[in-house]
Amino acid sequence: MSNLSLNNALVVKNVSKTVSSPEGKLTILSNIDFIVTKGESVAIVGASGAGKSTLLGLMAGLDTTSTGKIFLNGHELSDMDEDGRADVRAKNVGFIFQSFHLIPSLNALENVMLPLELVGKQSAKKIAQEILFELGLKQRISHYPHQLSGGEKQRVAIARAFASEPTVLFADEPTGNLDTKTGENIMKTMFKLNQESTTTLILVTHDKALASMCKREIILDAGLLVKDSKIEK
Repeated sequence: MSNLSLNNALVVKNVSKTVSSPEGKLTILSNIDFIVTKGESVAIVGASGAGKSTLLGLMAGLDTTSTGKIFLNGHELSDMDEDGRADVRAKNVGFIFQSFHLIPSLNALENVMLPLELVGKQSAKKIAQEILFELGLKQRISHYPHQLSGGEKQRVAIARAFASEPTVLFADEPTGNLDTKTGENIMKTMFKLNQESTTTLILVTHDKALASMCKREIILDAGLLVKDSKIEK
């Protein structure tokens, strides 16, 4: 399969990441190689320190590889400067984090509208309202983050991430700050939106139950890709 196939959302090709430490060079990732096609849901799992968050940062263009190449929706991130990667992120990537990352001075509606306005969407308010209503937040759109529960904050974060119809949505331990039941509901919401859209979902987690909701699992161990398999339902 060509690296630049129109059906590929992400191509990670022989990627390694090394950093300097007092003890010398430290290898965080070594020769990672896989392809994610559009619309897939992929869990990247492994113990703490396995390299999951580093890999997410590289795939999203937040950091650069030491060796190897990464293509995001056909754009070669490893060839770009920081501004170029930021432009690709703005047009192609959505994020959901464990700590929500909502802007405290903006209400729920304004938080969802913001990324749409940054890319010049004319109907930002209408799009934001529709997705917030769909996620059951009709009565909460004028509330500020400090007035929302943890689950509501994460639903606002999900709305913000999906509203711009990103090519790839990266979710980094998205239920880490939520109780089990709320976390399960949040994940169901996220997968429902994933199935209804063409957005590719990359879920970084150490939680096997969450990972099992994806269609594919990539396991990292001490910076190595040790398993890449479809998840049997």
